[in-house]
Amino acid sequence: MPHIKVYIHFVWSTKNRVPHLNTPELRKKVWQHIAENAKAKGIFVDFVNGYADHCHCLVSLGVDQSIQKVINLIKGESSHWINKNNLTKAKFEWQDDYFAVSVSESNLDSLRNYIKNQEEHHRHKSFQEEYEEFIKNYNFKKFEN
Repeated sequence: MPHIKVYIHFVWSTKNRVPHLNTPELRKKVWQHIAENAKAKGIFVDFVNGYADHCHCLVSLGVDQSIQKVINLIKGESSHWINKNNLTKAKFEWQDDYFAVSVSESNLDSLRNYIKNQEEHHRHKSFQEEYEEFIKNYNFKKFEN
């Protein structure tokens, strides 16, 4: 039996960064659904949280899981569920793009804390500022829309 531990920090936004997830209660419901649905599909979501226009999700990949397969399942099913349950006023969609970066075991606790504190974090910093930091910190090339 293989022993695998590969953690990926996913970050993705709502389509056009529309703040559809505009209340703490709605966000809590969506994050809980993402975690429960992922578990039912055999995806180990270690931690999930976010803000009105984006989501952070820490996932431990399984032996037969790819980044693309996991993110497509999480995003596709959750947007379908949000729309099916009429949780937003307008049609809900996630942006096609996303970030996915590996996380070392030694950084898990600080990342969990960062994800946990999204409400407080975004009182002082916009998702655009956070996006710019991701681009810089992980040496991604910036793509213009």
